[in-house]
Amino acid sequence: MTFDPNLYAARRAKLAALMAAQSPNSIAIIPTAPERQRNRDSDFLFRHDSYFYYLTGFTEPNACLVLSADGRSTLFCQPKDMEREIWDGVRLGPDAAIKQLAVHEAWPSAVLDAKLPALLENKAAVWYPFATHSDLSARIEAGLNAVRARVRYGALCPTQQRDVCDLLDEMRLVKDEHELNIMRRASQISAGAHIRAMKRSAAMLRAGQEVREYHLDAELLHEFRQHGSQYPAYGSIVAGGANACVLHYRADAGPILSGDLVLIDAGCELDGYASDITRTFPANGKFSAAQRELYDLVLASQDAAVAATREGARFVDPHEATVKVLAQGMLDVGLLDANKVGHVQDVIANRNYFQFYMHRTGHWLGMDVHDCGSYVEPSEVGTFSERKDPLSGELIKDRPSRVLRPGMVLTIEPGIYVRPAPGVPERFHNIGIRIEDDAVVTANGCELMTRGVPVKADEIEALMRG
Repeated sequence: MTFDPNLYAARRAKLAALMAAQSPNSIAIIPTAPERQRNRDSDFLFRHDSYFYYLTGFTEPNACLVLSADGRSTLFCQPKDMEREIWDGVRLGPDAAIKQLAVHEAWPSAVLDAKLPALLENKAAVWYPFATHSDLSARIEAGLNAVRARVRYGALCPTQQRDVCDLLDEMRLVKDEHELNIMRRASQISAGAHIRAMKRSAAMLRAGQEVREYHLDAELLHEFRQHGSQYPAYGSIVAGGANACVLHYRADAGPILSGDLVLIDAGCELDGYASDITRTFPANGKFSAAQRELYDLVLASQDAAVAATREGARFVDPHEATVKVLAQGMLDVGLLDANKVGHVQDVIANRNYFQFYMHRTGHWLGMDVHDCGSYVEPSEVGTFSERKDPLSGELIKDRPSRVLRPGMVLTIEPGIYVRPAPGVPERFHNIGIRIEDDAVVTANGCELMTRGVPVKADEIEALMRG
């Protein structure tokens, strides 16, 4: 990817304008993520903070952006250090950062605390990401205390602390074409990884080889890195048989048996943006009758959700479309007994479907796999109704769901998870199915970026025979 500093400068300018509209004389402090130790003399692989990267495109650790409401930007970053660069790699350094990152000023990270009081002095408000960096609020308060010590000399101390995430979340929620193109490429890579895992499963079983979940996980990782992805967007789920009924199961050493279903929920991260795909397929390449019955039901519910995803719809609409199809299907196939739970409207009202479908149908997607952004329409946040949840008895405030706009990206991921229980038909026991695609809201509906991997049962079987 060609780095364009003007892209990030424009984002900083937009954020500064939003800050100025609410507090003209204010400043924002936005650090990147810290390095974290894994064990002795070994760190976890570093991954930048998404807010910081969104505004700078800078991936080095130990950095912080300071942005004034007048648009002036100051970067604090690691200084050039020949000895450390021998061990850890080349650093950009403050001098080069000014030109390469299009910031107005740059300093070594070590002087941030010393310079913070002067940056805060005579400002009306300070913006920073709340509850995100464990030591940030303490560092800012230390700077504020230093400013207060100078009030006798005419210094003014900020009287407001504001959450910069409120502004950045709204900016990040609607993706521009630059972001969407990266996400499309990430989706393409991830689709190839799912195809590779499907084929490997069937081929190994046909050859009489033992197949474990980690074999398929290895295929995913290989495809991600082979095509330039920096790392997985999240811990990949590779679940064989009954393990697919554990929603956040991790790829482990479980056996993949002929006749079982395999659920893979995995996506790569590319240049700071996530993809998120789930496919469920027969380990040997052929669905059983019971597996196919439930698979086609989940796919029909996803089709209904996709049809409900369009400009002007509400975020909750795809979920409600999914639940309606799944609830009726559970009655039709015998997972739910109409003599006990009533008609489909009763199943929905009483949430009887929750035994087999216990999560929402989607979430925002972007730089984070569960991306930022409110799920409530901002202009209607004060409007709500109250109801008692029929399962937990908890009092819930329902606020108007977000109105979908072009450029918003969300997942569409219905599922069914059947654990053995009294009254549950045995032929469905331990079947877990989820189908997930990434959708960009458009003026005419939505674009499914992840359909490079087959989703229809016949297409999956044909792929796995090949």
